[in-house]
Amino acid sequence: MSIRSRRAPQVNDERPTVTGAAQDTDEQQPEHPAQPEQPGQPEQGGKRKRRGPGPFTLLLLPGLVTVTGVATFFALTGGLPTPWPEDSDPDQAAAVDIDPSYVPWLRKAASACTLLEPSVLAAQIDQLSGWRDDTDEISGEKGIAAFTDTEWRTWGKDDDGNGNSSPRDPADAIMALGRQDCSLAEKVTELRTEGRVNGDLVDLTLAAYSSGTDAVTKAGRVPPTAETYLAEVEALLPRYEALDRADPGGGAGGAAGALLAAPVSELTISSPYGSREHPLTGVTKLHTGVDFAAPQGAQVVAARQGRVVFAAPTAAYGNRIVIDHGTIEGKRLETTYSHLSSLEAAVGQTVEAGTPIGRVGSTGLSTGPHLHFEVVLDGYYTDPRPWLVTGG
Repeated sequence: MSIRSRRAPQVNDERPTVTGAAQDTDEQQPEHPAQPEQPGQPEQGGKRKRRGPGPFTLLLLPGLVTVTGVATFFALTGGLPTPWPEDSDPDQAAAVDIDPSYVPWLRKAASACTLLEPSVLAAQIDQLSGWRDDTDEISGEKGIAAFTDTEWRTWGKDDDGNGNSSPRDPADAIMALGRQDCSLAEKVTELRTEGRVNGDLVDLTLAAYSSGTDAVTKAGRVPPTAETYLAEVEALLPRYEALDRADPGGGAGGAAGALLAAPVSELTISSPYGSREHPLTGVTKLHTGVDFAAPQGAQVVAARQGRVVFAAPTAAYGNRIVIDHGTIEGKRLETTYSHLSSLEAAVGQTVEAGTPIGRVGSTGLSTGPHLHFEVVLDGYYTDPRPWLVTGG
């Protein structure tokens, strides 16, 4: 049976101050704590495997088996409680906690072709690395998607615009895996159209990833060498099925696959997230958000339900609003809206996605009317584009 048929921000502490106080902003940011280096294939000739246990595990395993045996004995004799309380769900305990900043990238990568779903990419990464950013010394695989240097030269790009293309960058790695899978999906679709292979296209794509398209073509189906890999990925899928639904975070008010609704009606990017030379100060540094070109006075709305925690003029951001959206899988999410011509929301106000909060302007350090929009996850800036309805 195929995989498809089996499946049914702590906020930035350095708040901007009101006009007149010395401060840094979007155009002249304070030195934000450096974001930790983050984790992330041409056709495969050999089967991809989850890395084996290290020596530490091998040393502890016999002792753990002994302890487990003793615990089982006491449980059977009434000395210990049963493994699962009557009101608990074993599936919840088995779930894997994904960094919420990975979610929009999984969705964006999967949107590149119709065959892929975010859950499939997530299950692949779990099978490959268990979401650990380490290096297999024998194979040379790096990052959460286990790319080798040779594979990275084919599939890797600087997708998050931070100036560095790296398999250890989760956003870059997720997008690269999506590109590779989509390329393989295109090949196996063509093979099946020509009648050279049979089977579910997702299964054939994963088989091509594991064993190579030549092995799939020769077998005319999923080859025996890929069956174990498919079974392992399939077993992990239930952990990630929520990623395929519209909004596991609780009400973005946008389209399926998006966590944030568009803050302005037209998302025309005039300056993307990433390193740039500021047009007024000439300083090259991280542009912490996305600039959306919009006419003076255009309506700006909340991108997600939440509570306004800042609404005031600032020196460089101009009129600025910050909305706290609560936590997503344990990490606090905030959005910011700057250079507004007017403020239409107040601190403490509760808003829904689409609630008017201000008007586009050119206040503060600005060269013309636009909205500077930021996404802050647990106090760290992140690229807003993949969080948005249109996929960035």
